[in-house]
Amino acid sequence: MAVEQGSELVKVVVLLAAGVLAVPLFKRLGLGSVLGYLAAGLAIGPFGLGLFREAGTILHLAELGVVMFLFVIGLEMQPTRLWTLRRQIFGLGLAQVVVCGALLTALGMAAGLKPVVAFIAAMGFVLSSTAIVMQLLEERGDTSTPRGQRMVSILLLEDLAIVPLLAIVAFLAPDANDGAGVSRWVSIGVALAAIIGLVAVSRWLLNPLFRVLAKAKAREVMTAAALLVVLGAALAMQWGGLSMALGAFAAGVMLSESTFRHQLEADIEPFRGILLGLFFMGVGMSLDLTLVLADWPLILGGVLAYMAFKGMGIYTVARVTKSSHGDALQRTAMMAQGGEFAFVLYSAAAAAGIVEASVNAVLTAAIIISMALTPLAVLSLRWVLPDKPGQDMDGVDVAQDLRGSVLIIGFGRFGQITSQSLLARGIDIAIIENDTDMIRAAAQFGFKVYYGDGTRLDVLHASGAGHARAILVCVDKKEATSRIVELAKHEFPLTPVLARAYDRQHAIELIRSGVDYQMRETLESALVFSSEALRRLGVEEPEVVEIAEDIRRRDAERLQLQLCGDISSGIDLMHGGRWTPAPLTRPKQSGKALNEQAAEALEPGGSRPPDQSEPDTDAARPG
Repeated sequence: MAVEQGSELVKVVVLLAAGVLAVPLFKRLGLGSVLGYLAAGLAIGPFGLGLFREAGTILHLAELGVVMFLFVIGLEMQPTRLWTLRRQIFGLGLAQVVVCGALLTALGMAAGLKPVVAFIAAMGFVLSSTAIVMQLLEERGDTSTPRGQRMVSILLLEDLAIVPLLAIVAFLAPDANDGAGVSRWVSIGVALAAIIGLVAVSRWLLNPLFRVLAKAKAREVMTAAALLVVLGAALAMQWGGLSMALGAFAAGVMLSESTFRHQLEADIEPFRGILLGLFFMGVGMSLDLTLVLADWPLILGGVLAYMAFKGMGIYTVARVTKSSHGDALQRTAMMAQGGEFAFVLYSAAAAAGIVEASVNAVLTAAIIISMALTPLAVLSLRWVLPDKPGQDMDGVDVAQDLRGSVLIIGFGRFGQITSQSLLARGIDIAIIENDTDMIRAAAQFGFKVYYGDGTRLDVLHASGAGHARAILVCVDKKEATSRIVELAKHEFPLTPVLARAYDRQHAIELIRSGVDYQMRETLESALVFSSEALRRLGVEEPEVVEIAEDIRRRDAERLQLQLCGDISSGIDLMHGGRWTPAPLTRPKQSGKALNEQAAEALEPGGSRPPDQSEPDTDAARPG
């Protein structure tokens, strides 16, 4: 028993060591982490060193990484946001699936495959790898960009497409009989019941459950509950005959507006990362090198042809839907491969007798090779596309070895005003901006601004962030600000980072990221504006100042409460439009103090602070 346990432990150590060694090496070479995991799996798998013989077992376990990845994506997709993407999901996504499916089916038939086999092979290749595309988007910081959102929408449609495709496989099975129609209707009913049950549980039961667990103050129980939600949703969808990843995504969407969204994401993240890496290693182990070497001209030629034809379809759909040439090429390079759902579709077709076992093995090998080629295809874009398409660099200097006491990132309206106080004090500043038009406009007013993208760590180093006394993040995009703050606090933890926040929720996000100071871009300007309105209405200056300070204090208190709770915390601190009871008639005599303390409080300059719960009677009277 001890020997067997030691053997299993050795396998775990080898598995982790392969990933730890391969991924940093491949990332250092600029090939990305996905290709590193695939190479590590191939090296230690049954067709490499032979340290693992059952690649399918590891792959089956590691599929939970894809499930958790889709859950995290769902947490970022609020129902309202998902609704705004409906045209991209069911329009752009469906168009890409139909066009690419038709092209690849025609290619398969031209290669001599039977029409049914050509259709199955094509549709498996049409379903791009959600895991690879999302990993690449995350590494490039494009997940929340419009370009990334379009790719996410297409991936969602492709994940949904596996359901009707499996139904088509069951319908095309040679042994299908009349009674199969009844079972299919039953399967559809079970699937609908699973979806309705998942929505009901997510909407009405999970929030109360997490409130109870939060009160227990047991972190490990919250982590267990997060895993329970993900795996339970995946299992429910699997029992309903649907995709586990689709179930996890649906659960994430239902919880995206929960007050525990950030906690769930933090608890799931470590498991998601490790299991997703294991998934890619399992895919690498599954590549049958013996089969590939035996028929390598056929397999490699087929892979390249399928990727080329699918790429043509993706590029055509992108251009027809008015995407730029650069965006269309990037989408083509990132989505031209087959995906993990192809394994499911091909296995179902082989089990149903539609596809022979030898053809299934060739198709599976082709999918794996296409997944391995994707990072190389994305890497090749740097020779096809410039780093910043559309930017005119004439007369613009790139940030390199800058020196300044303060680094300002972003020189729009906010950054320009911010620089004035520093320059008035004679403080040496370095400024970077990624808009070349803005850089040239600033030069007309005597400002030396350098070109640089603050979301890149190498640019921060080149801009002198490592020796700056402070870093001021003044860009106008929330995602970029959050990314810069995260990089700066991680790489330069001792340097104060001050950031411009877009709104209250963004301010909370920045505080949680460790920013030293944040200021919402409209807070102080709105206070100055409202103070002037009070003056025009005849309010005395001391009271105007007192009201502004009161609002600042209330806002700061509410922000602290929201950091500990949710966005609705501290709402009672706001001056609302609610009517407050007031006397129907004014008293004929003013109130008299019954003791010295009361007398001091009634005096205009009394030392007692005003009671925040008692609003001014005149201000509260309606009309």
